[in-house]
Amino acid sequence: MLEQIVWQAPFFLLVAVRCFALIMTMPLFSMRTISRVAKIALTGYMAYLIFPHIDAKIYLPYIAENAAFSLDYILILVGEALIGVITGFFVSIIFSAFSTAGQFFAFQMGFSASEVYDALSQVENPLMGQFFNLIAMLIFLQGHWAQLLFGKGLAASFETMNAMNIVMAAGRQEIITFLLSSLTRLFACAFVIALPIMGILLLVSITTGILGKAAPQMNLLSEGFPVLILLSFFIIMSLMGSLCDYFISSFASGFSILESLFAFFRSSGGQ
Repeated sequence: MLEQIVWQAPFFLLVAVRCFALIMTMPLFSMRTISRVAKIALTGYMAYLIFPHIDAKIYLPYIAENAAFSLDYILILVGEALIGVITGFFVSIIFSAFSTAGQFFAFQMGFSASEVYDALSQVENPLMGQFFNLIAMLIFLQGHWAQLLFGKGLAASFETMNAMNIVMAAGRQEIITFLLSSLTRLFACAFVIALPIMGILLLVSITTGILGKAAPQMNLLSEGFPVLILLSFFIIMSLMGSLCDYFISSFASGFSILESLFAFFRSSGGQ
């Protein structure tokens, strides 16, 4: 196996570049707390496992001995990195839906000023957004979605997508539609997750306002915030089972959309 890798080193580098781009853009694996040595080691391990199952005939004109590391080959490397970035970006969008849902109702809970740096999403995020992001990450790891992505999903991407067919007119249109629909899906999923909690908190806020008008001597403004926070946590605890089921279905539907993208390039002659 090592002799085959040395003999086809340019092609192995193409595989490793796509794997490395995926790792650098995926949640959890792209965290700065994970050393680059570990990321490079994981990249080499993934490329080592996938390399024997990939047909290199589509790249033969560009990785031949007299054409290795030429300008065409460098452009192919950039295209492979772009495919890895697109795949990792789509997975990040799925996680962003859960984080965005936490941001939606964090303002109504009174946690709008509690934004701190989130190591998972690598942005300033309210506490509830971080909590939902952490729950989604645990479900992602416990449900073996990471193994499915790094194993079957990455191998399927090599069988269907390459740096040449994504620059064709049909390929570009499909990629643009895929990314735009993913962003639309982000806000739709975030709204569905946050809607029950936001609806109940809105009713509580309206009720508190009515009571404050009816009995001005009751200082509901200062006493209502602790009650609102406790009620919010009670609602989240009561809905956690349903939310986890929705998280699982979101991962399943998201991976099916990614599979449909691979199927499009397979049907259009991506091999």
